Amino acid sequence: MVDRRTFIAGTAAVSGLAAAGGLSVSNASAQDAAASQAGHIKGATAITKVYGAGQKLIALAVEYDRDIDNSALCGSAFEVADRTVTKVYANRTPELAERGRDGRYVMVELSPDDDGALLWSTGGGGGGGGDTASPSASTSASASPSPSPSGSTGTGAGAGGPKVGDTTPSNATLTPASATVTQTGPVATVHGGALPTNSTPVTTSSVSNLVVDDFRQFTFDDPATGQTLRYNLFVPKSHRHGSPGRRYPLVLFMHDASLINIDTISPLVQGNGAVCWASPEDQARNEAFVLAPEYGAVVVDDDYEPMALFETTAHLVEEITETYAVDADRRYTTGQSMGAMMSLGLNIAYPDLFAAAYIVAGQWPAEQAAPLARKNLWIVVSQDDTKAYPGGNAITDVIAAQGTSVGKAVWDAGATAAQFAADVRNLEKQKAPVNYATFLTGTVTANSTATNAHMGTWQIAYDIPGIRDWIFRQTRRTGH
Repeated sequence: MVDRRTFIAGTAAVSGLAAAGGLSVSNASAQDAAASQAGHIKGATAITKVYGAGQKLIALAVEYDRDIDNSALCGSAFEVADRTVTKVYANRTPELAERGRDGRYVMVELSPDDDGALLWSTGGGGGGGGDTASPSASTSASASPSPSPSGSTGTGAGAGGPKVGDTTPSNATLTPASATVTQTGPVATVHGGALPTNSTPVTTSSVSNLVVDDFRQFTFDDPATGQTLRYNLFVPKSHRHGSPGRRYPLVLFMHDASLINIDTISPLVQGNGAVCWASPEDQARNEAFVLAPEYGAVVVDDDYEPMALFETTAHLVEEITETYAVDADRRYTTGQSMGAMMSLGLNIAYPDLFAAAYIVAGQWPAEQAAPLARKNLWIVVSQDDTKAYPGGNAITDVIAAQGTSVGKAVWDAGATAAQFAADVRNLEKQKAPVNYATFLTGTVTANSTATNAHMGTWQIAYDIPGIRDWIFRQTRRTGH
């Protein structure tokens, strides 16, 4: 199955280690005084996290050559160029924590709202990628990528929209995570001394990508279609450590068309549609495999006649099921825009493949939708989405006409986490196998960084844990 592993490329900026340059500090121990002349900072690591809008640089881990006194640390003792420092504490490991503890690392947390925090860029604006053929169709659920920036002459995004089989990448880019930190105040050690202020900046020389680094990258050569599909795979921790006899759910995430033919890891850093299922919090509740392909071509467009990678995706799911301890009765699919369309299409073409689907900002022809009445679905669209919204209405009407209950609700996309949790519970009370939630007009663009509601929908929809928990409670419906 596996013939190649692609390693995640991190920042390669080389740090100049800080040196105190002979400064003297009163009450410092002899050990600390010696360190002030030799250089007490060993290096710094950039820490990234993926949000709905994409991957952001959110913290630094500054490593010292001795243990730092957490109780004496002051936030003003560190400055990071062009960033806002929000929290400073010591730790024994280069990891974020709720509370600090004495250790060799000083954790410098940064505001994710800073202009310089976001590392992912679509190139055409919109903060997370989208599928629009032209600015005038910016709320469409079309499978063509977002428009190119002014002056672009590419034939992909911005040139009328690619069709099935188009391999032209969009202008999306991922900036390497890098930052420069300066110790602007003294730092106390556990020995009772202090490391003096150091004006020498330290640039990060390594990167830790939260959750993203837990995925591995492979390629799948499908003998049935002749297609090659690159993909990311997260393997549950207990499976990695050995858990004989246990079988796990699998979640398939499929991206929108703005990511075609860019990089294997792009579905992991564009937004949280893949990584949310693999977060420590979600894995603690629902341990599962997470599969995120990166398509080298547009798989389906608004003609709804998919290319061979559609079939290859189904074959990949079966291959992963056979290779790992996957529970065939608890396989789930989800996707945004093109990926949502693929999820619907796969559920129709392969009715026994998935137990449930989470459909975000996508649609499928209503005249083909009758088989979906036998599926467990949760559908989320914005009322401002000129294709996914009427498309969702049409699909759920067909499902209801088949005699299947459809739970419906209208939500404010700007709701708090607690409000969304209540929204999910209220919709679940309708006890329907198909749930249809629409974001109220105007609320998506007001609460996302996207320039239109279509792209903004998945920035919000994948950040609602209750829906993910509902998905995992579903098993394959039979006898309907």
